[in-house]
Amino acid sequence: MSDTVSSDISPSDAPLREPGTRARSGNAMLRTRAAILDAAAGCVERYGVRKTTMSDLATQAAVAKATLYNHFRTKDDVLAALVTSRVQALGATTAALAAGRHDTVPGMPVPLRSGLAAALEHAADELARCAPLRRVAAEEPAVLAVVAVPAAGRTWDVVRSAVVEVLEAADVAGEPPAVELVLRWLVSQATWPGTREEVALGAGLLERGLTAPRVEVPAQPATDAPLGR
Repeated sequence: MSDTVSSDISPSDAPLREPGTRARSGNAMLRTRAAILDAAAGCVERYGVRKTTMSDLATQAAVAKATLYNHFRTKDDVLAALVTSRVQALGATTAALAAGRHDTVPGMPVPLRSGLAAALEHAADELARCAPLRRVAAEEPAVLAVVAVPAAGRTWDVVRSAVVEVLEAADVAGEPPAVELVLRWLVSQATWPGTREEVALGAGLLERGLTAPRVEVPAQPATDAPLGR
């Protein structure tokens, strides 16, 4: 059935709606979507990416397959939405930590310190403890090798926006070179997590490098001298 309403139906022909009905319906849809994404995380952790099916997702989320398809057309759409939601959530908590606003994040324990390095360590730790990601890294490295290369596209736009949010929360300009540098470091932690000492060292080096005053490199004077002399 089409979602569009025929133009020959007047407003008075529309069914009466109780106040708040639309809001309740919207909340129900959001809860269903969240249940599907949680189910996707559980299925990937249990079965891996390739073996997870839409039937698995519907069963795990306790929804009818028709309901699942109302929200997502394919398994790839579900997984992309899962990555997007997790990245946005991690970006928000990491940015709050970078800005010293960790007390605004419900349920977040009080950290010993804040700032960019602490925020990057937090992000790296979350990636290292992400069970679905660890399952894919351990048993489906070929899948991870394909999806873990920063590229163009909607999902990577979301990831880059989250990195920009973190950098700007730490009063660092979210310029493309800085974003790509942090992004590649985080991807390395997602695919090959380091020890706490290695993560702390890398995060500290990134913070110092990104917050240090820039040194302008003087241009080399032009010369007409032949090569080799």
